[in-house]
Amino acid sequence: MNVIGWMIVASEIGFWVVIGLGLVTRYIFKRNKLGLFFLALTPLIDFILLVTTSVDLFRGATATTAHAIAAVYIGVSIAFGKSMIEWADVHFQYYITRQGEKPKKRSGMDYAVHYVKGWGRHVLAYVIGAGFLVFLIYFVNDPSRTEALEGVLKLWSIVLGIDFLIAISNFVWPEKTKSG
Repeated sequence: MNVIGWMIVASEIGFWVVIGLGLVTRYIFKRNKLGLFFLALTPLIDFILLVTTSVDLFRGATATTAHAIAAVYIGVSIAFGKSMIEWADVHFQYYITRQGEKPKKRSGMDYAVHYVKGWGRHVLAYVIGAGFLVFLIYFVNDPSRTEALEGVLKLWSIVLGIDFLIAISNFVWPEKTKSG
């Protein structure tokens, strides 16, 4: 795996470490401002990955799938970051500190509406990540060095379309509530 691949792994680990530090600091040590500081570090991780990827390509590296996934990662992190932090917060409160309401399992139209909102975030992630990919393609300006970026952009476009079909299918065939 190349340096960019390892940076993606480090970014994902770093993302969850700062979230964990933020939640532990906030709920276990009762230091809200310090906990918020840790949670606010998540965009810094994205910025470091963006700079690392850009510098690598600027120095003449041929774009790999890892470079493209870095752009996807940044888009997903920005679009879904807040909701992932909220998810972690609710689950941490309930399962670790034994406070708050139990996270609810969605079904039926509630699940369908929630999924469509998630698809909206996917569109935002796509716009951000695809924007980075297009920028890098034009920045490098050498089709032989950016083939992997274009390939991931095409694949992600197909995935976004499939996700849309799934989102709509949830309204046509809503998920049933499990009884038991």
